[in-house]
Amino acid sequence: MTRIAVITGSTRPRRRAKMVADWVLDVAVRHTGSADVTYELVDIAEFALPLLDEEVPAAIGDYGQEHTRRWAAAIDGFDGFVFVTPEYNHSMPAALKNAIDYLFGEWGDKSAGFVSYGLHGGTRAVEHLRVTLAEVKVADVRTTVALSLFNDFRITDITQPGVFAPGDHQEPTLTRMLDEVVAWARALAPLRVKENA
Repeated sequence: MTRIAVITGSTRPRRRAKMVADWVLDVAVRHTGSADVTYELVDIAEFALPLLDEEVPAAIGDYGQEHTRRWAAAIDGFDGFVFVTPEYNHSMPAALKNAIDYLFGEWGDKSAGFVSYGLHGGTRAVEHLRVTLAEVKVADVRTTVALSLFNDFRITDITQPGVFAPGDHQEPTLTRMLDEVVAWARALAPLRVKENA
């Protein structure tokens, strides 16, 4: 069984991340159609992680805080990830970077894909995510879904999330990315077994 987490990258009230993540999950379940891959939503807002407050570096793996142990247990069981992220000020949200920084070994030798959104499709957030995840040994795939606030959402009031209405071309891109994430997760499985042995 290959387990893929769809991770919401924003904790902001009135965020758009949850509706985008729900779409990713729906498409993933419809596309896969087999029992050997499962997708689960992991909402970082539900973990209420404070700014990193561990006394020792994550690479040591000695987590002193209960919220860190809970977050580590949630991430550890997955083989790959789809990060759903907005772009905030030319990068990923601080809450997402903080959630990544809490852990080390739980991320290692797994795959990742990205679904981003923003005025410029969230592409700059993804570029920062790629280098951050490389440091914790996550292999990211090439195909990325970049959603435009102008074309993939119907927004009449910028202070409200609006309605998510992805263009027809977005789903085929998403399914291609999902296939890559699953293939890479499976290819990396022997490395995860060696490290856990």
